[in-house]
Amino acid sequence: MSALLYPLITFVLLLVCVAYWGATALYLATSGGPIYRVVALNATNDECKSINGSVSCDPQNFTSSDYPGCPSASCIFIRYNNEGLLQRNIFNLQIYNAVAFLWCVNFVIALGQCTLAGAFASYYWAFTKPDDIPMFPVCGGFIRSLRYHVGSLAFGALILTLVQIVRILLEYIDHKTRSAQNPVARFIMCCMKCCFWCLEKFIKFLNRNAYIMIAIYGKNFCVSAKNAFMLLMRNVIRVVVLDKVTDLLLFFGKLLVVGGVGVLSFFFFSGRILLPGSTFRSETLNYYWMPIITVVFGSYLIAHGFFSVYNMCVDTLFLCFLEDLERNDGSLQKPYFMSKNLMKILNKSNKAPKKGKGKD
Repeated sequence: MSALLYPLITFVLLLVCVAYWGATALYLATSGGPIYRVVALNATNDECKSINGSVSCDPQNFTSSDYPGCPSASCIFIRYNNEGLLQRNIFNLQIYNAVAFLWCVNFVIALGQCTLAGAFASYYWAFTKPDDIPMFPVCGGFIRSLRYHVGSLAFGALILTLVQIVRILLEYIDHKTRSAQNPVARFIMCCMKCCFWCLEKFIKFLNRNAYIMIAIYGKNFCVSAKNAFMLLMRNVIRVVVLDKVTDLLLFFGKLLVVGGVGVLSFFFFSGRILLPGSTFRSETLNYYWMPIITVVFGSYLIAHGFFSVYNMCVDTLFLCFLEDLERNDGSLQKPYFMSKNLMKILNKSNKAPKKGKGKD
């Protein structure tokens, strides 16, 4: 399976998470029994004034003939029953469901990162390329991640989820107390929101590199995160340069895709592109900016998903490259695993084995 197709699997898994969260939220919201009351739709009638909505009813057995003086009497749904232990804790259960949803989403993303890291690492650490590369590296990385690394991925996703929960709470508190805050409190709140935003970015960066080390060595999350962080700190200049250059190139790639799709959608929906026949001919739209914005937004999501594969490839190969430079020196006992083109760029080489002397 091609690595470029893996974002489709991530997309399907995220849809499953969203569907499960939505279904659970609906079941919780409707867990109580429905309450129906007799209500007069025409309250101006004197005979209907005695109907104040305090009488319970069954909509299947209710008939307006039970109230001959008020023909507008109807059995109407009021609300769901909120009595009982379960119904009194619906809000807490909804919060638990939301936290579980964030955790599942972060776990699915972590699973995709570890799978792709395993596939790209298997390419880098193949000494003889392409002979030593596994047959199905992406499938192999996916199976290894599910079989050996579920706990580590879940732990990393949990740490990120906790930080995101704190950020959500800060946004909620800021929204509720915005009108009553003094300038000092608003300044402190902005500082806290900024700090936790930076912390979330750092946790994502650390988790990403920890998953790469997990895919390479198979160690637990804490050890992998420590090794990845120390390795990057020993090569901090290379990390900064590569990260910024990669972000710039990927940004231009996304901009090219989104810009091209946006221009084509503008000419198509505005009727400036005349297509032969009537199959693909669009009707004249009074307001064509909404479908254009929708297409541009969808194209950005698709481009971001597929370009994330290239980003993960660069990060994995870069971490493998740093590990290769520190552990190997090109000797017969410790040869480099990097490709020949990369060795030429770095002016590195592996020592060739000496040929044995032939017998006289």
